[in-house]
Amino acid sequence: MRKSRLSLFKSTSMLISVVGIIMIISTILVVAYVAYSMVSEDITDGISSGTQYDELAELKSSYSDLAVKFDSVKSTYYAGGPDQIKVYNDAKIELTRANSAIENVQSALDAGKPSNEVDSRIEFAKQRLDAANNAYNTL
Repeated sequence: MRKSRLSLFKSTSMLISVVGIIMIISTILVVAYVAYSMVSEDITDGISSGTQYDELAELKSSYSDLAVKFDSVKSTYYAGGPDQIKVYNDAKIELTRANSAIENVQSALDAGKPSNEVDSRIEFAKQRLDAANNAYNTL
């Protein structure tokens, strides 16, 4: 009877030790997987935000070029009558909206917003810039 109890105790102790080791190994594997996922997500976000910064620089450059164009025709329209001034100011409002959309993209990037949200803001800024360009072309 004593031998069977001792044998049962040994086998139970061994089983508990093996299960404990398996649990420790599985915990380490889960923690490693989570850490790997976080690191790879950060790298992916960094890559996509890099291209987004490039697009932002392109938008700012296009805006600057368009602002110079607007400034070059400003004196012509302000020399005209009130109707000419209104036409110029309406077109200039489109340029201001484009600038606001570009600043919105900049703030989203600075705040670390998700890449899909930044992409949608970039698309909106492109639309606003196209609208401003069309407004300039109608001047």
